[in-house]
Amino acid sequence: MSAITLQEVAAQSGVAFGTSGARGKVVDMTAAVCQAYTAAFIDAVVPKANTVVLGHDLRPSSPAIAAACAATLAQRGIRVVYAGALPTPALALFGMQVGAPSIVVTGSHIPFDRNGIKFYTASGEISKGDEQAMLACAVMVGAPSATSGTTATTDLPAQDPRVQQAYMDRYTGFFGAEALAGKTIAVYEHSSVARDVLRTILEALGAKVISLGRTDVFVPIDTEAVRTEDIAQARAWAQEHAFDAIVSTDGDADRPLIGDENGEWLRGDVVGVLCAQTLQATAVVTPVSSNTALERSGSFPHIIRTRIGSPYVIEGMQQATESGSALVVGFEANGGFLLGSEVLRTGASPAQGPRLAPLPTRDAVLPMLALLCSAKARGLKMSELSRHLPQRFTASDRLQGIPTNNSRALLERLRGNAAQLQTLLAPDAGAITSIDETDGLRVHFAGGQIVHLRPSGNAPELRCYAESSSPTDAQQLCADCLARVGHELQQPPAAG
Repeated sequence: MSAITLQEVAAQSGVAFGTSGARGKVVDMTAAVCQAYTAAFIDAVVPKANTVVLGHDLRPSSPAIAAACAATLAQRGIRVVYAGALPTPALALFGMQVGAPSIVVTGSHIPFDRNGIKFYTASGEISKGDEQAMLACAVMVGAPSATSGTTATTDLPAQDPRVQQAYMDRYTGFFGAEALAGKTIAVYEHSSVARDVLRTILEALGAKVISLGRTDVFVPIDTEAVRTEDIAQARAWAQEHAFDAIVSTDGDADRPLIGDENGEWLRGDVVGVLCAQTLQATAVVTPVSSNTALERSGSFPHIIRTRIGSPYVIEGMQQATESGSALVVGFEANGGFLLGSEVLRTGASPAQGPRLAPLPTRDAVLPMLALLCSAKARGLKMSELSRHLPQRFTASDRLQGIPTNNSRALLERLRGNAAQLQTLLAPDAGAITSIDETDGLRVHFAGGQIVHLRPSGNAPELRCYAESSSPTDAQQLCADCLARVGHELQQPPAAG
């Protein structure tokens, strides 16, 4: 055994913090590495913890990684409340309710050969400052044992049913037993960790549920870059089944995928605006990559734009709360919705009406239910919900298998070369009017288009976000930009 900093463990293993939590290849997430991250979390962030809520997603490697985390907690005499396979926000919620930190083993939407660990204090997701404190923490690391890519669960305690129940009660209690009566909702289950609990919640609210696409093979659903096959499949299901909406999530169920009666998926940032309007938010915090319909709608007195990643959104929500905003929410372009303030159900008595407690971490279920219930209450189809919004449309996709250093080097070259920047991003969109470097390069053009490039913080990917006045133009902007950038990255760097 030897003592080194977690920063050194990260450098040696390749398992490192991304936009939200630690991520790495499964083969690199050995028991020793996972135990080092767990020890650093306890020592640097929650040193007084005597109980930790622990759970995971449905990736085959997740239970064994969770077992490695549990072993470290047991060595320190810390009680483990094992939630089993449940949505990340469900674990975070229960931890907040009982005043305990939480650890969630999940790779979210990243490729199958990778996984990750997310950490929560009793008040919510850890901050970037907490991550730095963990990295500086000295940990004892022994010789790496077998990789965690196994389904062994012998070291995990019995599952505690209270965690799932608390999550279901949160929404059934707030929306009510008849909230979705008469509605038929399809659930694209794939390998989402929420597939069973989501069905239970929808049925408890009165909906008829159709289960579709369930699989035991992990599917890396990315709600910001929906796969072509999932777009086609949803449309085909709409032809085959009569439903009012179709819903799904990413792997750990903190990002929603919501489709209308035609099987057309709604963009996550549009979902965020609609949910914020439904809740009557007074302050909205969202990354720079989200749709500018947020500002153009004129619905919100206070808007804060941040870097991409839920920790930055949470910091912005704290700022909005401290400035006196009455109802603070946040969302990301992936659709994940964060609630920073208590919400009273519309039309309910302030003294006795159902209330929704804050949950300042990404959640998929709240925006689903908010939009479904709003459509029913207003007598609208899901496809009609966004018609009142300013006509701004976004698209996003990514180049996979691009090392982060290569992406950063490209962006650095483009910063000093406006002509090449325009040529690569959007040569036909008019002159560049402004460049936002909050996170990557977000370029505004005279024709009204926006194109944004940034390296992913979770995987070796270069992401592109595009915005325009039509969905077709936004999609074409994104596709053309990535094609040009992909070709550029294949070229050897210029001499000199």
